[in-house]
Amino acid sequence: MIGSPMITDFLLDHSALVPVALLLVALVCLGVGHLLLRARRHGQRIMWALVALSALPVLALTLVPTATGQADYVGCTVQFALPAPGRVELLANVALFFPLVFFATLATRRPLLVLAAGAGLSAAIEALQALVPVIGRACDTNDWVMNGIGTVVGVLLARAAIALAAVSRA
Repeated sequence: MIGSPMITDFLLDHSALVPVALLLVALVCLGVGHLLLRARRHGQRIMWALVALSALPVLALTLVPTATGQADYVGCTVQFALPAPGRVELLANVALFFPLVFFATLATRRPLLVLAAGAGLSAAIEALQALVPVIGRACDTNDWVMNGIGTVVGVLLARAAIALAAVSRA
């Protein structure tokens, strides 16, 4: 489960904004990524700084203990749902991994490695949520799948940004 109750409540109250926010995140990442790919000085360092900065919300929203503490259920909920505009939490999980993976792909130029690392990180987070109930987080296969979709989209858009930067240099 992503976020705290306050974040979840806000997203539920403003569910129409979630797809727009996801699109804005993608556009901002593409714009910043394009600028960094064109920057000869310090571009690589800034990309790595953005990777680290993008990892903070992932860790904070998935592993920082909730105010309630203990999870109601020890284990992992197994289910599958497709992202859609009304499914706020699913879209938020797609958006959560997108910036991290996008900037990691730009920084490393190794999309398959980043793809595997993103899927592995999401699986590790869900496993920790299942195995450490004191943090009050719930393991859910939907979260892992949606983080995976965000990972794939992030890698694909980063590859597109790299290709566009190469074309604009030529």
